[in-house]
This record gives sequence, structure tokens and C-alpha cells, in this order.
Amino acid sequence: MIGTRRCELPERDLPAVVWRKSTRSQQNGACVEAAFCDTRVAIRDSKDPDGPKIMFAKSRWNAFIRGLKDGTMQIRS
Repeated sequence: MIGTRRCELPERDLPAVVWRKSTRSQQNGACVEAAFCDTRVAIRDSKDPDGPKIMFAKSRWNAFIRGLKDGTMQIRS
């Protein structure tokens, strides 16, 4: 996946990070959680906290969030 790399933290240490869910998340279970570690952001499915995680460089994550906020990246439902 473009722009993704492993976090500096080994997978076994990810339970030690603080996972955050957006305050705009709805209670329908369709949420992701983010954990910020070193220069990376880890993302996981909130319904499956022990499942796979993906890692992004913080710069890529910030660009993604900026795109959502300024409307250059649209979410399809």
C-alpha cells in the first residue's frame, strides 16, 4: 500500500498505545480507531481490536485528514 510502513513499535507492543475513536463516530459499529506512535499512525477496526492494523506515516495521515476537512477527498456511502 502506498505511503504505509511499519510503526517503530513492534506489533506485540501495540496494545500499549492509546487507541482513539473519533468524537464524530456513530454507534453503528462502522468505526476505525487510531493510535499515534513515534512517526506513524496505526489504524484498526473498532469491532476487531485484535485484528489486523495498518500503519501510515504521520505526514500521509495528516494529508488524508486535511483532504477530508477541505473537501478535496470525498467519502462515499
